Amino acid sequence: MNDLLVRAEGLRSGRTPFVMATVVRVERPTSAHPGDRALVLPDGTIEGFVGGVCAESTVRLQALRLLETGESTLLRISPEGEPVAAEGLTAVANPCLSGGTVEIFLEPVLPPVLVQVFGESPVARALASLGTALGFEMRRTADPADGVDADANAVVVASHGRDEIEVLTAALRAGVPYVGLIASPRRGSAVVATLPVDEAARAAVRTPAGLDIGARTPAEIALSVLAEVIARRPRPARPAVPAAPAVTLPPSSGRLTADSAPLRPLAAGAAVDPVCGMTVAVSPATLQIEYAESVWHFCGPGCRQAFADDPARYVEDHAAEDHAAEDHAAS
Repeated sequence: MNDLLVRAEGLRSGRTPFVMATVVRVERPTSAHPGDRALVLPDGTIEGFVGGVCAESTVRLQALRLLETGESTLLRISPEGEPVAAEGLTAVANPCLSGGTVEIFLEPVLPPVLVQVFGESPVARALASLGTALGFEMRRTADPADGVDADANAVVVASHGRDEIEVLTAALRAGVPYVGLIASPRRGSAVVATLPVDEAARAAVRTPAGLDIGARTPAEIALSVLAEVIARRPRPARPAVPAAPAVTLPPSSGRLTADSAPLRPLAAGAAVDPVCGMTVAVSPATLQIEYAESVWHFCGPGCRQAFADDPARYVEDHAAEDHAAEDHAAS
């Protein structure tokens, strides 16, 4: 457990989002115990223990969804019953469970908003002070050689004419969501017009930076800028990750005997396990097989092996279910 907490602190300091999963209640039979914990990383990797592979598959799916919303939930997994969702509670029927129920609290831990401020002006100092009070991670410097952080949410230049073009250009080329310049409308427009970027990039610079609230003092200007950063803040996004090993079967294949080269990374989402019918996360960490020009995802190694032993059977069953659903919808 101590190692897991150390790992969590390392992820925080590295600004890597994750979900802390904690088992809070169980009904036997189940392999998990209250107090068991695991970390779910943005690529779907699970470190720690909150139950067997079927429970892990449900935890992975729900945790990746929470990384997008930033909300916490109590996840109830049981082998029977209709899936329901209420405020603060997500109940999921998992047909893979051998019995029992497990309740797991899922808490996303997202990195704080990172704002880089360039300059030594009173506004720059006010931005650093107010941003810290808001819980943002504020990094202030007067040296453009310090560069722009790749995961910065905002860059604000408040240097009164010093190194503005260099810093603004670096921020725009890095794709920072919010780029602001503290300057008068006239001077700000003149600076932006000289930036060595295309017109679309120039148009993205906010100058004068901040919402129009009639701000006059450095503190008021800082308030208007940070309010605009909040208003334009994008939703958390999962970083790109390398693909995990997958299995490829030729169309005429019979039993699976060995893994092949990794597949390309897949988009986040959900899929149905063709063997047990369980909804699973689509992520590089999810067990998968490429067959009949499609990628099939599985809750655990048992379902993957069953599919690999006789893939045509499950593909035909899956197609039949799709046709039945389409006929039902048409009627």
